[in-house]
Amino acid sequence: MKKRIVFFISILLLLTSVFFGCSREEATEDSDKTKIVATDFAPYDFARNVAGDAAQVSMLLSPGEEAHSFEPTPKEMIQIQECDVFVYTGGESDEWVSDVLKDLDSDITVVKLMDCVELYEEETVEGMEGEGHDHEEEEHAHEDHAEYDEHVWTAPANAIKITKALCETFKKADQIHREEYEKNADAYTKKLQELDQAFLDVVNHAKRKTLIFGDRFPLRYFVEEYGLDYYAAFPGCASDTEPSAKTVAFLIDKVKEEEIPVVLHVELSNQDMADTICEDTGAVKRQFNACHNISKEQFEDGVGYMDLMWDNVEVLKEALN
Repeated sequence: MKKRIVFFISILLLLTSVFFGCSREEATEDSDKTKIVATDFAPYDFARNVAGDAAQVSMLLSPGEEAHSFEPTPKEMIQIQECDVFVYTGGESDEWVSDVLKDLDSDITVVKLMDCVELYEEETVEGMEGEGHDHEEEEHAHEDHAEYDEHVWTAPANAIKITKALCETFKKADQIHREEYEKNADAYTKKLQELDQAFLDVVNHAKRKTLIFGDRFPLRYFVEEYGLDYYAAFPGCASDTEPSAKTVAFLIDKVKEEEIPVVLHVELSNQDMADTICEDTGAVKRQFNACHNISKEQFEDGVGYMDLMWDNVEVLKEALN
């Protein structure tokens, strides 16, 4: 019996040493890699496509979490402190970033997606919640602070510019893997160009040019890129999710007047408004991905920006015909 016990203990010790030896070895390998931290899904996915296996890329936002209300934990602030490159979008949702970067002890390289593209200001279109408010007050507020739309990645043309900017940054931060970053960025850019062409083909052969969102609308860069019109309940970063009866009635009337076949909503949002409009008009409900975030299941399956946007190609085809 004693021999058996000694034998099993020896086996356990051996397995433990092998396990921890592997863990230490893997940790050493990871620690040698350039560490890239991204705030949420879109910058994370662009970064991992450019970095490939040459760098260690992580995302602060948990899958399924609301991007607009994210606040970093102390653990996540340490993660930023210890990284080599920090990638974030900018705008209202990332207001916390400036304070965190100001207090950092380390010297890290920072990429802000909103600095990579031409920006559009947030807008309130006809029928949208808040439309018709005091214009004098709006002009005064505009003089003090212009609020730009932060959802810059929604146009593939912008995603190409972001990819180029990330590639240049990664090459400077990690010159050993310059060629790998360039190769990955070139391959990803070609995929983005194919995606852009697919959207153009859909729009050029469409019967209509108007989209209806029974939801927030974080896709201004997308519609500007392809010359589309839209009506929605809220701007992209609105904190409200319950529209007034007037707003819902306006969207219902617009669907009926223009015989819009599809009412859209974005991912991980309350779909009640879209359901109400569809029930009253006979339109069908479809999800149009803004790529804010993905579900835990999608994240584990490796779903990326490209997958979500190719789904959008098919949805757009249905919505514009």
